[in-house]
Amino acid sequence: MADTNEIQAQPGAPAEAGASEAPQSRGPRGGRGRGGPGGGDRGRGGRDGNRGRRDDRRGAEDGGEELIEKLVHINRVSKTVKGGKRFGFAALVVVGDGKGRVGFGHGKAREVPEAISKATAAAKKAMVRVPLREGRTLHHDGNGHFGAGRVTVRSAPQGTGIIAGGPMRAIFESLGVADVVTKSVGTSNPYNMIRATFEALGDQTSPKSVAQRRGKKIADLLGRGQNATAQSAEADAAAVVE
Repeated sequence: MADTNEIQAQPGAPAEAGASEAPQSRGPRGGRGRGGPGGGDRGRGGRDGNRGRRDDRRGAEDGGEELIEKLVHINRVSKTVKGGKRFGFAALVVVGDGKGRVGFGHGKAREVPEAISKATAAAKKAMVRVPLREGRTLHHDGNGHFGAGRVTVRSAPQGTGIIAGGPMRAIFESLGVADVVTKSVGTSNPYNMIRATFEALGDQTSPKSVAQRRGKKIADLLGRGQNATAQSAEADAAAVVE
C-alpha cells in the first residue's frame, strides 16, 4: 500500500493525468453556467416573466370599482401555543372611493400580503358615506372619542389642504376631502385614532338632511344668520349638493 501511494504522488504518474483531465471536464460545465446559452440569461428572463405576471394580476384586481387603499399600520403579533410561539402579522387598512365613502378594517395572518388582503376586504364591507360640502370639506366641526383618543375635525376654506397626520390623513385622502383641519390628543395608537375619527365623521350632517328631517327648506335654514339675506340664502341653498 505504501508503494502505491508513492507512485501516485510522483510527478508524471498515470493518476496525475486523470486528475488533470478533471478540471478540463469541469471547465466547460462552469463556462455554460456563467455565460453559456442557457445559464444566467435564462434565470433573469424567468424573473422578468414573474414580475410581468404580478403586474397583470394587480391590474385585473383594479379593473372593478376604483378605490383608494391606504395601509395605515402593520404590526407583528404572536400567539403562545403548546409548542412555543406562533408569529403573524396584523394590518390596518383604510379604503375609500374619493367621493364621500370611506371605511377601515384590520386583518391578521401568518404572512403580510394575506393580512393586508383580509384588512382590505373588511374595510370594503364597512364603508360609510360622509356628506361633504362642495365635495371638498366637511359641513361643520365635530369631535370624536374612543378609548384614550380624542380628535377634533373642522371644516376649512378652499386652499387650506389636509392638516392632519398619520392615520387621520389616510382617512381624509381616501374620503376625498381636500380642505380640513384636525387635532388629535390623548393617544397615538392608530386603531384608537381611526375609530375616534370615524365617530366624528358619523356625526356629520348636511343642510339637506336637516331640512328634510324638520320639514323646512334649505334656504330657511341658511337664512338665519345675522348678515344673511334672502338672495344669499337662495344662492347658498342652490349650491348645496348633499
